[in-house]
Order: sequence, then structure tokens, then C-alpha cells
Amino acid sequence: MLSVFGRWYRRKFSDPDAAMLLILILLSTAVLLLWGQMIMPVLVAAVIAYLLDWPVNRLVRIGVGRGFACGVMMLLFVAIAVMLFVGLVPVVARQSINLIQETPLIWQKAQDWVLTLPEKYPDYVQLNQIYQMMESLNERLVGVGESLISASFSSLIDVAALLVYLILVPLMVFFMLKDKFFFLDSISRMLPKERRLITQVGHEMNAQIANYIRGKVIEILIVGSVSCVTFVLMDLRYAILLGVLVGLSVLIPYIGAAVVTIPVAVVAMFQWGITPEFWYLMFAYGVIQALDGNLLVPLLFSEAVSLHPLYIIIAVLFFGGLWGFWGVFFAIPLATLVKAVITAWSSSPEQEKFPDATAP
Repeated sequence: MLSVFGRWYRRKFSDPDAAMLLILILLSTAVLLLWGQMIMPVLVAAVIAYLLDWPVNRLVRIGVGRGFACGVMMLLFVAIAVMLFVGLVPVVARQSINLIQETPLIWQKAQDWVLTLPEKYPDYVQLNQIYQMMESLNERLVGVGESLISASFSSLIDVAALLVYLILVPLMVFFMLKDKFFFLDSISRMLPKERRLITQVGHEMNAQIANYIRGKVIEILIVGSVSCVTFVLMDLRYAILLGVLVGLSVLIPYIGAAVVTIPVAVVAMFQWGITPEFWYLMFAYGVIQALDGNLLVPLLFSEAVSLHPLYIIIAVLFFGGLWGFWGVFFAIPLATLVKAVITAWSSSPEQEKFPDATAP
């Protein structure tokens, strides 16, 4: 057994480039686990810089100076962010408060409907089973409510952190865009000379992450906007709040669409009951989800490396458990990173220098 492990170790890590890649991965993971919360503003700034780098490069190609292009894009980004914050956040907050206030009424209506089941189906549903289920659910809801209240009080402490994001993040984004090549050269000088695999993985992940961030932001905006317009036209209550939730649900592949269906269906059922209006809304919502999965995603992520749905779900659960929201956001790029690392380790320097002679 030890000899098998020894042969595997010599085959994979006798190459200095492979050893350097392993050391870099271990160091990066340790930094994120130990100081992830501390350096989170830097990571957020890097995400925004990735998003804005594409239009900056387009402006530079037509002859605009990089510093001026970065300034224009930063002003445009801040203006859009302020417009969303002033126009969208108050509406979402107000509708969230109204929905929370009406939640007891929705729950009471749901209980009244469930209590009618023993009369309609006496052979299948017993009244004592209904009461036991209701008691258990009420206890769980009380616990969830206490957790939400404690979380809301603790979030007041994060006001200082919000100010840090609002002031420091835009500054870091501007400097990351303006002095991009300076930072890349500095990082390159810090890396060891044995970096063939590091460079290979870096080039692949750079394209993947840039494509993923741009595509995911565009997908959120399109799906969220179409959902808001559809819900408003169909006169659904809390239309803006539910539309925003549908837009954000695309962050979590497969799972997000299933989870956000619950509040949409509950609000629609509370508003209309099991009526044609309810089914019209659910049909429209299903069309939005189908167009997103079968048309929008293939168009936006055509350059992304395809991953099996099971790997994506495992990546969402694993990285989301580690780093919360940002772990979910970067679940697919991180899964792609794992795949790129495995591919790089599986290749050997001889295979790259001397490709198969039988290949056309």
C-alpha cells in the first residue's frame, strides 16, 4: 500500500512545477480560511474590477487613455449603483417589511386550509395528525423568528463595515483597473520560477472567472428585470421584492430556482387562491425559468467549461458552507479551478513538449 502511494506521489509531485502549484493552493486556502473576513473588501473590489475591465479594455482599444477610461467607467458604475440604491432598495425594504407583517395572516390562512383536509379526505388525513404537524411547525417557526430578530440586531454592528465598503472598495477598484499591469508584474515577480502549471491554471481561470462574473451579473439583471415587469403587469403583490429574489436566485444553479418558487407560489396563492390568475402567474414564471436555463445561460456562458450538474451542486454546498454568499457566487469558478488543477496535474511536461505524433 505504501509503495503504491509512494509511486503516485513521485509521479505527481516529483515535478517542481507541480510542487509549487500545490504549495500555492495550500497557502491561498490558508489565507482565505484565516483572514477571509478581513480581506473581503479586497475580494469584492477584485470582483468589480473583473466586471469593469472588459469595457475599460474596449475604450483603450479605440484610443482612450487607460486612466481616463477607468475614471469614466468608475463614474458610470457609481452612478448606476446610486440609482439602484436610491430607487430599488427602499421599495424592496418596504415590501419586505409589509410581507413580514402579513406572514402571520398567510400562515393562519394556510392552517385553516390544512384543517379542512380531514373533512375532504377522511380516509387519508386524520385531525390529530394535522394538529401534531401544526404544533411542530409552529415551534420551528418561533425558532426561525428568534434567529431573524437576533440577526437583525447583530446586523446593526455592520454599519461600520458598510461604510468601509462604500468608501474603500471604489478606491481599490479604480487603482486595480488603472494599475492593472503593475499589479500583475508585481505578482509575477513574487511567484517562483517553477511556475509552468501555475501559469497554465492561471490563464485558464482568468478567462473563466472574467466570463463568469460578467455573464452572471448580466443574467441577474435580465432575469430580475423581466420577473419584476411580469409580476407588476400581472398585479402580483410584492412584485419588486419577488422579482429581485428571482434575479438573485440565479446565483445558485438549480437550487435557487427551486427555492425562490416557494415565496412566489405562496404569495400568489394567498392573493388569488387556486384560481386561473394563480396558474397564469405560475405559467409565466415557468416560462421565465425555462428561457433562462435553455436560452440565456447557453448564450452568456458559452465559453465556460461545462461541468456536470452534480459537481455544480456539490460545489455550491461545499463552498457556500465555507464562505457563505461569496462561496455560492464563486462556486462554479472554484469548481472549474479544481478541474483545471486536476487537469494540470494529470499532464506531464513531456506530453506538452512532445505531443502525440499520430495526431493530425
